[in-house]
Amino acid sequence: MPAMTAKEVYAESVRGLPLGERLRLASLILQDLTEPSISLIELSDTWSNQDEREVAAFSLRYAADLYPEDEEID
Repeated sequence: MPAMTAKEVYAESVRGLPLGERLRLASLILQDLTEPSISLIELSDTWSNQDEREVAAFSLRYAADLYPEDEEID
């Protein structure tokens, strides 16, 4: 049997619950998603100090090209 989609689970199991129970279920789901054991951030996706320095340098060069010192900024 194929896995049910979230929409199917909602339609078959959740929609009929009283409001308080649906809110309790939503809270349980959100708590589960924020558990420290679940890592949604891959360390390979984070920026290193070198990455941050390079983007700062690029931004400063770009701003200097856009706004030369002899030009007045509005």
